[in-house]
Amino acid sequence: MGEVLSQDEIDNLLAALSTGEIDADQIKDSAEKQVKDYDFKRPAKFSKEHLRTLEIIFEHYGRLLSTNLPVYLRKNVQVSVNSSETVTFSEFSNALSNPVILSIINFQPLTGNIIMELSPNLGFSMIDRMLGGKGLPLEKSRDFSEIELTLLERIMVICMQLLREPWKNVLDINPTLDRIETNPQFAQIIAPSEMIAIVTLNIKVGDVEGLMNICLPYFTLENIMDKLNTKFWFSTIQDSSDEDYEAYIEAMIKRVQVPIRAVLGKSSISVGDFTSLQTGDVIRLDNRVDNELAVYVGNLKKFMAVPGSSKDKYAVRVTSILGEEG
Repeated sequence: MGEVLSQDEIDNLLAALSTGEIDADQIKDSAEKQVKDYDFKRPAKFSKEHLRTLEIIFEHYGRLLSTNLPVYLRKNVQVSVNSSETVTFSEFSNALSNPVILSIINFQPLTGNIIMELSPNLGFSMIDRMLGGKGLPLEKSRDFSEIELTLLERIMVICMQLLREPWKNVLDINPTLDRIETNPQFAQIIAPSEMIAIVTLNIKVGDVEGLMNICLPYFTLENIMDKLNTKFWFSTIQDSSDEDYEAYIEAMIKRVQVPIRAVLGKSSISVGDFTSLQTGDVIRLDNRVDNELAVYVGNLKKFMAVPGSSKDKYAVRVTSILGEEG
């Protein structure tokens, strides 16, 4: 893409042309075709549109991390997308430190794996929080113990499961954690010359800040590359009809458990009478037998009903529905 001139530069150029300081013919002669070198070892398999769509996906993913990780770490978590780029897998693996936290994730139903790399200082901070500490990283990095890797695996499984929702508009995925590696040499999931897209997230847990790199090989995403564009992204969002959305919300609400109670009446007795109650004792209530009962949904008086029985169980029959002011 050629250099874009500002409005001031355009005005100065037009002024120079009008005064004769610059010859238009000279500009035409000097406007040679720009030739760009193409490196066949680094084919551009990911376009800017692909990278932008991946950023949108992981912006959503970052919001999910910000709301879910505090439940387990009991600390404020801030996540933002730092950058996205395309490199070869060898460049990615050579830049990794040792030790490092590499989660190898099977990206089903797509072929192949992806890698989620978490910086060691964040890993030690999360372990410290899970064990009741203040969430401080180590002053000097060291290898992770087996117990620490087990705790990290729990966190990485949570991070992996949160990938499902952001990818729904592209594909319903079912990721599974294959293993966690701390040595980059044991995480060679593809050939070193293969192209990958890297989305970098900046994660801040309390006062500790670090990076999470998501490595997405072209080999894994090849079958859905046509869907990794913003046009397809927003079209799938619009295709979901309001009726389907209402039916989904209604189904979710039906599964919510709400406490319901029918109040037969009220009475006031002394503590002595209460402690000496026995089977068969009668308590006089402030409501008549033939009066309607108040039925509460939660703490809201919602229905009026009459008592009865149904299949050898006590029951009520709703006679009227009250408004919220009832």
